[in-house]
Amino acid sequence: MRAVRFHRYGGPEVLDVEDVEPRALQPHDVLVRMRAAGINPGEAKIRSGELRERLPATFPSGQGSDLAGTVVGIGPDVTRWQVGDDVLGWSWERSSQAEYVAVPEDQLVAKPEGLAWEVAGALYVAGCTAHAAVAAVAPRPGETVVVSAASGGVGSIAVQLVRRAGAHVVAVASARHQDWLEAHDATVVPYGEGVAERVRQAAGKAPDAFLDFYGGDYVRLAVDLGVPPDRINTIDYAAAATYGTRSDASAEGTKPEVLAELAGLAATGALEVPISAVHPLAEVRQAFEQLEHGHPLGKIVLLP
Repeated sequence: MRAVRFHRYGGPEVLDVEDVEPRALQPHDVLVRMRAAGINPGEAKIRSGELRERLPATFPSGQGSDLAGTVVGIGPDVTRWQVGDDVLGWSWERSSQAEYVAVPEDQLVAKPEGLAWEVAGALYVAGCTAHAAVAAVAPRPGETVVVSAASGGVGSIAVQLVRRAGAHVVAVASARHQDWLEAHDATVVPYGEGVAERVRQAAGKAPDAFLDFYGGDYVRLAVDLGVPPDRINTIDYAAAATYGTRSDASAEGTKPEVLAELAGLAATGALEVPISAVHPLAEVRQAFEQLEHGHPLGKIVLLP
């Protein structure tokens, strides 16, 4: 099969698509013919070496957690799936950016009819991270929640989950994506110099909670705005340790029932997963260039 590989740390230029053998199925494994695989900022950070202390790569390394496709093989002890089932789920093995992927049967859920493949393949990392982050701050009806990086893959889903909880959203994002965010009932605040004052004006009071999907100084901004630390959730683990905030992410949100819930919402149109671009597997370098430098709305997806 063809699969994404890299043999050293670096930029997107170190990515190649190579011929490899699918790994052997274990008794409870399922072999999925991939139809779509979302790409994520965390994968870029692993590939660049930025996370080598916490999440080192073993070379040659594959890539990818998000997956959606059709079951084409099952281990002898598999009871949940049959050949021909359409599924979505996740891989813990950095292996889904490929034509086939083998995963344990309990890391898959059924793909609802009507759910587009590119959405199914983009849902795991962004959706489960957003679900965990929103649950960590527990927004209530009438509250105000600030969301940084609100137009990204995770932020765009989190905005909608906060609104479903009945809270108001102040979205810190690029002005390029203002129309999409306003269509989802968010008040948009452009990032950059002066963002603190713009957030104060948009909120009209001290925000009740803060979801940070960017890092940097946003946790300090949330504290300065008067948000209690236990109602701040961030992707910045160092800042979370410094200020005593929450840092729930995909690890906390990774549950089959969560992914199935999100897939059901997306299939009915109750949750939009914006797809800014799709690329064939051979264009994986271009896909990551766009992700890392283009500030896309929502998700970018590979179609193996």
